[in-house]
Amino acid sequence: MSDYVIETEKGKWEVICGLEIHCQIISKSKIFSGASTEFGDDVNENVSFVDAGMPGMLPTLNQECVHQAIKTGLGLNAVINKYSEFSRKNYFYADLPQGYQITQFQYPIVGEGFIDIDLSDGKTKRIRIERMHIEQDAGKSIHDIDPHKSFIDLNRAGVGLMEIVTKPDFRSPEEAGAFLRKLRSIVRYLGTCDGNMDEGSMRCDVNVSVRPLGTNECRTRCEMKNVNSVKFVMQAIEVEAKRHVDVYENDGEICQETRQFDPVALTTKVMRKKEFAHDYRYFPEPDLPPLILSDDLINQIKKELVELPDAKKARFVHELGLTPYDAMVICENKEVADFFEKAAQGRDAKKVANWLMGDFFAMLKKKNLDIAQSPVSAENLGKLVDLITHDVISGKIAKDVFEIMAETSEDPEKIVEERGLKQVTDTSAIEAIIDAVIASNPENVASYRAGKVNLLGWFVGQVIKQSQGKANPAMVNKLLKEKL
Repeated sequence: MSDYVIETEKGKWEVICGLEIHCQIISKSKIFSGASTEFGDDVNENVSFVDAGMPGMLPTLNQECVHQAIKTGLGLNAVINKYSEFSRKNYFYADLPQGYQITQFQYPIVGEGFIDIDLSDGKTKRIRIERMHIEQDAGKSIHDIDPHKSFIDLNRAGVGLMEIVTKPDFRSPEEAGAFLRKLRSIVRYLGTCDGNMDEGSMRCDVNVSVRPLGTNECRTRCEMKNVNSVKFVMQAIEVEAKRHVDVYENDGEICQETRQFDPVALTTKVMRKKEFAHDYRYFPEPDLPPLILSDDLINQIKKELVELPDAKKARFVHELGLTPYDAMVICENKEVADFFEKAAQGRDAKKVANWLMGDFFAMLKKKNLDIAQSPVSAENLGKLVDLITHDVISGKIAKDVFEIMAETSEDPEKIVEERGLKQVTDTSAIEAIIDAVIASNPENVASYRAGKVNLLGWFVGQVIKQSQGKANPAMVNKLLKEKL
C-alpha cells in the first residue's frame, strides 16, 4: 500500500502533504522581455533593461509562454481560464532587481485539474491540482565563491515559470515521488518544460504536516523551499514529518515557517517564518492588461497536443500486449516510447520490450548514454528480435551479437552472416552431436532412464556447448527426449 504511517510507542501518525512545483517554460525569450533563456551562458549575459529592473522599463507579455501554459494546463486535465490577471508580489531580495515579482494571484490562467499516479502496489491514485499560474523567475544568488560576499547572476531573472499547486492529497513520500515523475513526463511530452531538476528548471516546494491516524484535523504545516530532485523531495517529506511527530509527542508546538532541507545531514532548518498573502502586498500589475483568451485559441492548442503518457501506456497494453508495468516504464520517457514503438513495429512487442528493458537499458547505463546517443538503433534492435523469432540465432548468441552491435553500431544480420553465427537447425547435424554426447556419457544416460529426468538440462547444455552455441535449443530438447 502507498499509505505511509509513522508509528511510535505513543501512537500512529498520518502525513499530509501538498506540493508547489515551479517549471521553467521552454521559450527562446523571457516572459516579459526579449532576453535569451539559454542555459549555461556566461553570468549576467542574458539580461535586458526590463530584467535588471531599470526605471521606466515596461514588460511585454511573451505569447509563446502563454501558449505553453495553456498546453500544460490541458495536459493536466485542467480548466483553462479565459480571463486571468497579473499581479505584483512585493518582497525584497538581492536577486529580485525590481523589488517585486510579476505573477498571477487571484485570477490564474489555469484552474483545477488532476493527474493519476501509478503506485508500487499496482494501484493508481488521483492527485488533484488546485491551480497553475505563470510568473517571472528571480535571479540566482551564489554564496560559495567568497566567504564574505554573495554574487548575483540575473540570467535566470525574468524567465517564464509555471507554478503548479496541488491539493494536500499526498499521504506518503512514494506518492509525491510518483507525482513528480509523472508531471515531469507530461511536461517533457508536451515540450513545455525540460524537467531538469539538477539545472533548476523544475523545482519543488514541499508542504508537510501530520495528524493522528484516523482523525480529520488540519494541523500547522511547514514548507521546504526549492528541493531539486525527486529523491530529495521524498526524503524531505519523511524527515520533516518525523520532526513534527517528535515535537508533538514531546508536548511542543509546530510553527508555520519556511525551512530548508539538507540532503547530506537529512535534516531541515528554519529559513524564515512563513509569510502570508498580505505580507506580499499583492496588487494588480499596472503595466499589463488582463489576459483574455479566446475559445478558438484554446481549441487550436488542444489540436496540437501529442499523445500523453497515460494514453500511450493504455494503447501499449491493449494493442501491443505489454504488461501495465512494462508500459509504465517505457512510456515515462517520450524518446524511449518512440524508440520502442519504432523497434516493435510489425513484431512481437513483448519480446522487444524485454530486450529494451534488459540488455538495452543496461548498455545505456554502462556507457552513460541517453537514448538519443544509443549506438544500437531502433531498426537494428527490431532486426535482432526478428533473428531470434525466426530461429536464425539462439537467445544466447543474440546476447553476443548485441554486444557487438553496442560497440560497432552494425546491422545484426550483417554480424551474424559475416561471423557465421547462424543457428544450426539441420536435424541430421544436431542428431550427430546428440549421438556423440550420449555415446560418451553412458552413466548419465542410465541415470536419466532410471528416473533422473532433471539430467535432460545437462544433456542440452552439453549439446549446445559442442555446437558452439549454434544448435537450436528447442530442437535439441525434442531430439534428446526422443533419443534418451
